[in-house]
Amino acid sequence: MIRSMTGFGAGHGAAGGEALDVEVRSVNHKFCEVKIRLPRELSALEPDALKLVKERLARGGVDVSIRRAGPAGGLAPRVDLGLAEAYARAFEELRTRLGLPGGATLADVAAADGVLTLDEPALDVDAARAALRAAMAVALDALVAMRGREGEALARDLGGRLDGVEELVTRIAALVPQTVEHHRARLAERVAELTRGIPLDPARLAQEVALFADRTDVTEEVTRLRSHLGQARTLLRGGEPAGRKLDFLVQEMHREVNTIGSKSQSAEIAALVVTAKAEVERMREQVQNVE
Repeated sequence: MIRSMTGFGAGHGAAGGEALDVEVRSVNHKFCEVKIRLPRELSALEPDALKLVKERLARGGVDVSIRRAGPAGGLAPRVDLGLAEAYARAFEELRTRLGLPGGATLADVAAADGVLTLDEPALDVDAARAALRAAMAVALDALVAMRGREGEALARDLGGRLDGVEELVTRIAALVPQTVEHHRARLAERVAELTRGIPLDPARLAQEVALFADRTDVTEEVTRLRSHLGQARTLLRGGEPAGRKLDFLVQEMHREVNTIGSKSQSAEIAALVVTAKAEVERMREQVQNVE
């Protein structure tokens, strides 16, 4: 079954004291274009994340967000006791010299520049890589499942439209002989009016009708169009990415329908062609979201 290119998945992974949260979003794109956002300290893991995405997805614009989670990802406060003592002595000396009341408080010392700093914990790259694989597996599983569900809906819609176009093609094929016969009768009537009783040459009339039938013959177009419809149905049932092939087939369907319309000399066939073109155009829009 085909898959959509639109989806979302999130996952959490932990290993060896490292914990990562991952979110993966995907939208339509002609190719597989991956953008990864992650903290500076995790930059070494970007190639791993890119490889994991491309192993699972064939097409789509993919946005991956990675962040450290839990205690291992938090900032650790560090106290410079020597500096704090120096500030405390300086505050006391200042109070004494200026004859000010009170004294320095803990808040005053802690707020002094450099006394309290926040340090990032050192990264265990191997543990983070293992956590990344676990988180990406969960996120990509969810993303692929969502794309699969949307793909089923797309397949149902496209299948219905393929059936609709085939029905229109069958009606067009049935009308073509009637169009030729109508042209023969109308031509004979017009020639009879112009010749005013002069005997009509049946061979000449048959030749003109044959020329008209050849100009309006759409047998090849109908055969190719039915072949394209059958190939599209096969792709919808398959398990491989089929977006590009479907896009090509829909373009070919559009070309065949246009050719049928240009050959048509019947208002009824022309109306059916307009309806068929509208259905093919709707399929073209839907196919843009197929992986």
